[in-house]
Amino acid sequence: MARGHLRVMLGAAPGVGKTYAMLEEGKRLKALGKDVVVAVVETHGRAATASMLEGLEVVPRRSVEHRGVELTELDLDAVLARAPQLALVDELAHTNAPGPDDGSHSNAKRWEDVDAMLAAGIDVMSTVNIQHIESLNDVVEQITGVQQQETIPDAVLRRADQIEVVDLAPQALRDRLAEGVVYPAARVDAALSNYFRLGNLTALRELALLWLADEVDSALQQYRAEHGIAGKWEARERVVVALTGGPEGETLLRRGARIAARSAGGELLAVHVTSQDGLREANPGALASQRALVEQLGGSYHQVVGSDIPQALVEFARGENATQLVIGVSRRSRLAALLTGPGIGATVVRESGDIDVHIVTHSRAGGRFSLPRPRGGLTARRQVYGFLLALIGGPLLTLVLVSMRSGESMTADVLSYQLLVVVVALVGGIWPALFAALLSGLTLDYFFVAPLYTITIAEPLHLLALILYMVIAALVSLVVDQAARRTRAAQRAAAEAELLATVAGGVIRGEDALQALVTRTREAFSLTGVRLLDGGEVVSTDGESDSEHTQRIAVGDRGTLELSGRDLEAADRRLLAAIVAQLDAALEHRELAATASELGPLAEADRVRSALLAAVGHDLRRPLAAATAAVTTLRQRDLALSDGDREALLETAEDSLDGLATLVTNLLDVSRVQAGVLGVSLAPTELEDVIPAALEELGLGPAKVELDLAESVPPVLADAVLLQRVLVNLLGNALRFSPDGRPPIIGASEFGGTVQLRVVDHGPGIPGERREAVFLPFQRLGDTDNDTGIGLGLALSKGFAEGMGGTLEAEDTPGGGLTMVVSLPAATTPATTPHPAATTTATPSTEETS
Repeated sequence: MARGHLRVMLGAAPGVGKTYAMLEEGKRLKALGKDVVVAVVETHGRAATASMLEGLEVVPRRSVEHRGVELTELDLDAVLARAPQLALVDELAHTNAPGPDDGSHSNAKRWEDVDAMLAAGIDVMSTVNIQHIESLNDVVEQITGVQQQETIPDAVLRRADQIEVVDLAPQALRDRLAEGVVYPAARVDAALSNYFRLGNLTALRELALLWLADEVDSALQQYRAEHGIAGKWEARERVVVALTGGPEGETLLRRGARIAARSAGGELLAVHVTSQDGLREANPGALASQRALVEQLGGSYHQVVGSDIPQALVEFARGENATQLVIGVSRRSRLAALLTGPGIGATVVRESGDIDVHIVTHSRAGGRFSLPRPRGGLTARRQVYGFLLALIGGPLLTLVLVSMRSGESMTADVLSYQLLVVVVALVGGIWPALFAALLSGLTLDYFFVAPLYTITIAEPLHLLALILYMVIAALVSLVVDQAARRTRAAQRAAAEAELLATVAGGVIRGEDALQALVTRTREAFSLTGVRLLDGGEVVSTDGESDSEHTQRIAVGDRGTLELSGRDLEAADRRLLAAIVAQLDAALEHRELAATASELGPLAEADRVRSALLAAVGHDLRRPLAAATAAVTTLRQRDLALSDGDREALLETAEDSLDGLATLVTNLLDVSRVQAGVLGVSLAPTELEDVIPAALEELGLGPAKVELDLAESVPPVLADAVLLQRVLVNLLGNALRFSPDGRPPIIGASEFGGTVQLRVVDHGPGIPGERREAVFLPFQRLGDTDNDTGIGLGLALSKGFAEGMGGTLEAEDTPGGGLTMVVSLPAATTPATTPHPAATTTATPSTEETS
């Protein structure tokens, strides 16, 4: 009997729609005439999922009693007896409840039930979440802080004939959650703030996509191996970087990482080829640091053994199905390259075939920018080459001409030596050419002008021809030398223009221009080190400074540029003056920026003072006026006041003075928070002690506030007094904006070593663009009544929370409203497994997969 096919719907998290997609596909296949049954599906009360069961045959479940609870499980025997073409099995990683010992099939895991169906020739379509894959269990725990108890071996999932990712954007999933589509309304807040955080969902989604991409890649490699396909298939970019252990490795790795990052899913691989005897020169320390850099860049490091480096590199790249190969420019000199033939780079390019090869320049290859020296037209090396050519080429040419001499005419001989002089002039300039002309003239006279083999000229005409020959050689040499000088001058002018354009543009970039200018100066003039000082303070440096060989150039009124290395020539100093002017402008820009940054806090302080005066001008006068009026009335002896009137006036004075004391206390606290001198005494604090105290301070009873506190919430590391004030401020705001019949909610839960205290209201909420403004002092967001204070409550609460090492953030309440979230570190982390009542609101189990 042929084995059935397994098709799996893979999701990043509960609620993405795996079960819905499975049922939808089952109905489509049934409409095409396939025999489809539902072996087991968990709807979790979701109406949309339940509606998809209509029209599908559902195999009855078997009842199992486990620990006194009646449960229902997949009836494997009934499915095998029904023998459909396709069975729909939800939650592949589910753990079955132990069945009765009555001879029926009873597997521990649902995937084992599926395996039995496949063995019976039944096709199966199932669902699973990424967090249930065994190899990813620890990764998911690091992301979510929750360890999954139900897992499925990777081998089982990899044996599936088809795996599909049911994808949903993280924010879209949170929106579905907020609408009550995934969980009941009572569990939405805790789920959104814990397992279903935006960051968690994004990471889980990426994990699911990468796992499937690796699975597809493995299948592709297997297919290519089975069919003998050696060529590269560009399914995704794979960039191989060749490392030699030299200092250029970091440059090559970063370039390779940028190339890999240009395409989604790009992969970076670094490889070092070592010899079979292990004697090939390499720097172990540099290789170790480059290996660490590879890991930081998200790549992998490989080391292969091979006697032929180019062949080993190309074979490794082909074996990894690489699309790009990055190598560095050879560090060999031109003479060494001329003597030893083509290097590794040229051989790799020739052998790479359809793999793109990037040859990257680096500092060790002489690729840094430097100005040509303003000296002679041709370099000393070229002049040496010219003399060598004259010394070697002259005798060789003489040997050839002597062996071919006919005795009829010396015209061909003269032209041949003339050609030699021109070639020497092109190579070495005027002095080697004059030397070649003199040498060739003497050779002509000795070997070709009668009388032969003597330095004697019998005919005056021959003397004239020899003189004209040497004059022509000198003129040709002079023309070649002048052309070389003008070429070099043009190169220097172009280099100077490029340098000036760079430094001019650098000033526009602000403070970063200083370092760029200093680095460019050192490279342009081939110095060992450059330092820029401003008022004796080192502002920027590049290279190593040498106090014994340092030239100092004034930069403006206070700056100094120190140049270490060779002495600058006159032409260099002309260009240096332009660079110094740009450095002066950059220093001035830096000073102005520093002044502006100092003025910023002053402007902010001035704004706060203006807001303080505007707010306090009213809020101080109001309680003072009320208290003064009450006391003045009480002191008037001509007024007949009843006991009730006196009590009312005393109460008015007391309330006004209490309000004034609170206002002054808040102002002092704000000044302490802004000055960073807030006194905080941290200690393990139980929320069950702080919350009742805050409710009592506000005079709130059970009808005014709902409590939604998870069990086994650990104590927080906080200052109990400050935490109570934070709660009082947040609850006071929530009460003001909560509509009638919907009191605010206080919730608490622990997640990943952090305790979150949530104050939820269902009022009008705050627009997202104004969230940060509510935490600024003296912000009322449009409130104009006289009972709202001066806008210090949330600013103080945020300062108190941060002073205790926590945070205060504002979030949307599902269905409308504002949720203030206070996050504080847990004082202790429970070692035991959390109580089920605590985990059901934060952690989805396998039975909640959709």
